[in-house]
Amino acid sequence: MRTRKNIYKHELIGLPAEILSATHPGYVGMKGLIVDETMNTIVLEINNAQKVIPKKGTRFRLSAHEDIEVNGSRLLFRPEDRTKKAGR
Repeated sequence: MRTRKNIYKHELIGLPAEILSATHPGYVGMKGLIVDETMNTIVLEINNAQKVIPKKGTRFRLSAHEDIEVNGSRLLFRPEDRTKKAGR
């Protein structure tokens, strides 16, 4: 189960997400489903279109079993590496 304490160790693809703050003001308020993740970006599907959002400088609200606010700068790993390193 994804919680505030372990969200950085888990896969994010498939979670609903909302952008709370970002270095680009046009991203703020966007809501969608995470469909892909790279080392530096998260891809949201919004109204059947994909938007590539940089992780650095962006705060996300993820909806798992509870709403969890995530600092995108703490996600700056390849997804497969982040799940291994997050708890160290």
